[in-house]
Amino acid sequence: MRQPRSLRAGLLIGILTPVTVFIVINSVSLYRQSLAAATTAYDRTLLASAKTIGEELDVVGYDEVSELRAIVPYSALEAFEADNQSRMYYRVSTLGGDIVSGFDDLPFWRGKLPMRPPYAALVDFYDATFRDSPVRVAVLLQPVVSPRGRGMAVVQVAETLELRETLARKLLISTLMRQMVLLAVIALVTVWVVQRATRPVRRLGEALAGRAPDDLSPIEAPDAPRELRPLIDATTQVMARLQHLLDHQKRFVRDSAHQLRTPLAVLKAQVQSARRGDVPPDQAFDEIGQTVDRATLLANQMLSLAKVEQLRQQPEWERLDLREAVREVALDLSPLIAARSIDFELDASAAPVPVQAHRWMLHELSRNLLHNAIKHSPRGGTLRVDVCERDGEALLRISDAGPGISEELRKRLFAPFSAGDASTGSGLGLAICQEIALALRGHLAMRNLDAGGHVAGLEATATFPIASDNG
Repeated sequence: MRQPRSLRAGLLIGILTPVTVFIVINSVSLYRQSLAAATTAYDRTLLASAKTIGEELDVVGYDEVSELRAIVPYSALEAFEADNQSRMYYRVSTLGGDIVSGFDDLPFWRGKLPMRPPYAALVDFYDATFRDSPVRVAVLLQPVVSPRGRGMAVVQVAETLELRETLARKLLISTLMRQMVLLAVIALVTVWVVQRATRPVRRLGEALAGRAPDDLSPIEAPDAPRELRPLIDATTQVMARLQHLLDHQKRFVRDSAHQLRTPLAVLKAQVQSARRGDVPPDQAFDEIGQTVDRATLLANQMLSLAKVEQLRQQPEWERLDLREAVREVALDLSPLIAARSIDFELDASAAPVPVQAHRWMLHELSRNLLHNAIKHSPRGGTLRVDVCERDGEALLRISDAGPGISEELRKRLFAPFSAGDASTGSGLGLAICQEIALALRGHLAMRNLDAGGHVAGLEATATFPIASDNG
């Protein structure tokens, strides 16, 4: 598996790479500029030597019939040969190429003068090879005038490149040394800055690593830089959700162990009693069946309560019509309604009542509230369900004609395992409804219906935000 690159390595590479590229480009540029300056300086010396030679020329005759004469002093070459590294060659010729003086094997110049020569003279510079050595050549077209004539001479001065190459190496080494020192300083400063900048990250990592396995408390990092705050806040939120899930899991395990222990103990006692023959077989089987039904209901509702929490943490919800969900549940429970001869009325608005929810949540909420109302409604009583949109909210209201709720029960109405009659319920139905309403960012309320000073039934009202058109 590929190891992830560290933040420090990424910062160092991201900073030093462009700096290194810039320094390399800058080094090449500086070297070329220095070499060009050195070449210009040596070319100027070559031109000075050619002019010195040109000044020593004499001419007899005019123009095409002129005859050139040259007396070249050693001083014209001394400036080049004093270092004992480079060698100097020269040639003085007529415009036609006839040699007047100098090295006759130095090739005659056949080029052209530049349109804009670098100096105020008819001069050209070029590179060539002479006697198997690279040379730099200066060509000067020198007018020669004397009392006895007038003519034009071609003065060529060639220099071997040892001195120039030595200077170029020195320039290169000097440039590289300065740039390497600069790069080393930048690298050290960058490492120090990166180490300093990532110190809060390392401290935060050490603090988290030193925590106990079950410590999911918020992260305290007041000195963390602003750039780390989004990460710290997001991590704190994740840890809060994990703590909530852990607390819910512990509570679920604790409640399951406590609540299932009682029906299992009762079931065991009933089986033992039936084996001893303490009660008639039919009665024993009826009691065992009732205990199994209560245990089954309890287990199913506890699983429903856990599922609500699961869907709350992973909401893959959709835009649903509350009317359709209530109609489907009412149709499923219609046999119970008919069995108790209840006068049932479902009043749903003509327009859809959209809510953003999970389908199971809406069905479970409607089923628990409606089933609770059916169970507590008297035989032949009335049961009314209203589904509509009111004040920008989706509303589900279920009104029955039952005995209502007592003041003592109202205090613990939505607490788990707080059934009004322990023999007929588990006390989880309203707790499940409350958790679903909270998960859907809604509200659940229960109130007694008043009829002339006495309780005429119970009204359960659930409200939810209306789903927007874009979901």
